[in-house]
Amino acid sequence: MTRADVSSRVGTGIVGLGAYLPETVRGNSEVAAGAGVTADWIEQRTGVLERRAARPGQAASDLAAQAALRALSSAGVEPEQVAMVVLGTSTLDELGPATACRVQHLINATNAVAFDVNAACSGFVFGMQTAHDWLTQRGRGRYALVIGVELYSKFLDPADRGTAVLFADGAGAAVVGEVPSERGVLHLATGSDGSQADQVLIPGGGSRLPASDESLTSGAHTIHMNGRAVRDFITTAFPRVLEESCRAAGIDRSDLDVIVPHQPNPLLLSHLAEQAGIPAEKTVITGDRVGNVGAASIPVALTHAVAEGRVGDGDHVLLPTFGAGVTWGACLLRWSPPFRQPRSPLDEIRGE
Repeated sequence: MTRADVSSRVGTGIVGLGAYLPETVRGNSEVAAGAGVTADWIEQRTGVLERRAARPGQAASDLAAQAALRALSSAGVEPEQVAMVVLGTSTLDELGPATACRVQHLINATNAVAFDVNAACSGFVFGMQTAHDWLTQRGRGRYALVIGVELYSKFLDPADRGTAVLFADGAGAAVVGEVPSERGVLHLATGSDGSQADQVLIPGGGSRLPASDESLTSGAHTIHMNGRAVRDFITTAFPRVLEESCRAAGIDRSDLDVIVPHQPNPLLLSHLAEQAGIPAEKTVITGDRVGNVGAASIPVALTHAVAEGRVGDGDHVLLPTFGAGVTWGACLLRWSPPFRQPRSPLDEIRGE
């Protein structure tokens, strides 16, 4: 087991947000038909009502670039001002090059170094730690773009009810830069335990199991998940990262104003927050409308919360995460509002 931890009050925080969801809506009735369950079964077991799916030919970089441009607009920052593009994803455009390089080109961030981090659903928080540390040590006065994006719909077995009903497509991005004193990142921590790497994975397509006729027919290129083990891990990880973050920042749990967690299962999240004594109005849930969009979950939900006015200047905002690997982490911020309010990705769902 490895662990990295940094606590700081250096005035580095989120200065812009953006999110992008594909246009295609897949409701529970459509998904249920292939998975051998009912729409009610999906809602009662997961809380998910609908999710988004990318068009044929649409890649992770396409969604990520849209979210990135919206985040830059929110921050009032031009692409050429970005010094780093760090992108979290499990669903790369291709095995190489880094999808971040595709995004860098699409948004014309010509002065940025670009690379991926693969921490599965924890990718956005791992990216935040990378950006925070880099800006703190060598990038003062500069900007980093942290992106989370997934196109899970291209890696699903529609007959597997454990994955097909949950996973979906989307992208979210944050511009990270200097914020006023006593604002921004208060605490960042990430962790990994590789002994549980087989609990959630796409086994085919890598060097261990290259693509072949056999790997295709066996379904090795789709998501395989031990649902019970994942649930047990999240049930343990959520209260732990909550407690560790508050203790490291020197605040009480009651001081948390907004919690924007990764969204693996809306019902499970609501239950865990209630168990932890967190009022429902403090927990941001968007998974019911967008499903589990992996590394994009937190930036999509945070963009929605800020756009809806749920996050105010000076609020303590916690971003807890957990993902395959297994990985976990949290980012605790003292909020400083972006240059411009972002547009909620859920407005597009409602047609507003």
